[in-house]
Amino acid sequence: MTNRQRLLTVLNGGIPDSVPVSPDFSNMIPCKMTGKPFWDIYLHKDPPLWKAYLDAMRFFGNDAGFELYDYGPVDVVDGTSSGTEERIVHRDAERILTQAFDPRTGEWSRLGILYSSANPPVERVDPDRFGVPQPPREWENVNTKPQAKGYDLWCVIKKEVGESGILGMSSGFGTVVLGSERDVYSWYDDPKPWIEKIERMTFDALKRIDAIARLPVKPDFLTCGGSGTLIFQTPDFVRDHVLPGLKKVTRRAKELGIPTHVHSCGPERKLIDMVVDETDLTVIDPLEVPPMGDCNLSEIKKKYGDRIVLKGNLHTTEVMLLGSVEDVIRKSREAIDAAKPGGRFILSTGDQCGRETPFENIRAMIETARTYGRY
Repeated sequence: MTNRQRLLTVLNGGIPDSVPVSPDFSNMIPCKMTGKPFWDIYLHKDPPLWKAYLDAMRFFGNDAGFELYDYGPVDVVDGTSSGTEERIVHRDAERILTQAFDPRTGEWSRLGILYSSANPPVERVDPDRFGVPQPPREWENVNTKPQAKGYDLWCVIKKEVGESGILGMSSGFGTVVLGSERDVYSWYDDPKPWIEKIERMTFDALKRIDAIARLPVKPDFLTCGGSGTLIFQTPDFVRDHVLPGLKKVTRRAKELGIPTHVHSCGPERKLIDMVVDETDLTVIDPLEVPPMGDCNLSEIKKKYGDRIVLKGNLHTTEVMLLGSVEDVIRKSREAIDAAKPGGRFILSTGDQCGRETPFENIRAMIETARTYGRY
């Protein structure tokens, strides 16, 4: 099987030739492999992150695509953009700070994005930390390498992925509504605007899915998730306010024959119970183990392995970053033993591999799936 065939077989409930293997190296490792400052990739698109990821994918030969989601600032479906411009308001040897400017109104965003030379960008950064007056009095335009936009860009990426993997799109629905302490306080001060926001998100996502279904080239899956669903949100909050929308979105996608995917790092066990019993979700990851998460792959497989595709869950620091090749092989075999039977399993990591993860560890994981993971 090709990488693409292997993944699609699993998403459709079939048995592939071997356990697919998709270690999450969505950001730091592809950027490191370019040999450039990370702001070249994230800010200047030289190369864009999606291109850096595809180069890494070809280098390692993994079953790829779940971590490929950088389609640029224009909406994939309707072609609209916010109209804002990202401008550089501070620069030093190691960091670049940008703020968004709206030329239509003359307004600046209150918070910025901080780019560094060796790490992914950080959002919601206060410019006061860098002594930038508000509104900024000086700035630089961002020089970005031209590329296609929106659906045209997505089709370019889809063609370049080819048989190496699969490519999804955002459904427009996310499982994280309250994503910070400030959001939690705001919810308890007045939940009405948040409830309206959730209802609007669900309505827009259903419209978006219908539009996606009419596209000439359709995605292989739709993302519906959000990292850290159960970090600032309680299980009761998710059940009462997030799950109803997720039910509708996954049902609509299933009716249209498009698989759905939730990525939610951190504690996830109670979320799994909800989505398996009450939604039509196709695949969930990364099933992190303690202390970052609370998932036991063997237990989850025994309970739900015939009803949902599980994707995970080698520890990204203890095993992938700090472990030996032998450690990676052992843990990969343990995960395959736990979740291989009956299919519906993709060997992956418990969230993103760190920048300094040894390449030989990634190769060991992939090779173990190809050999020990054969059906």
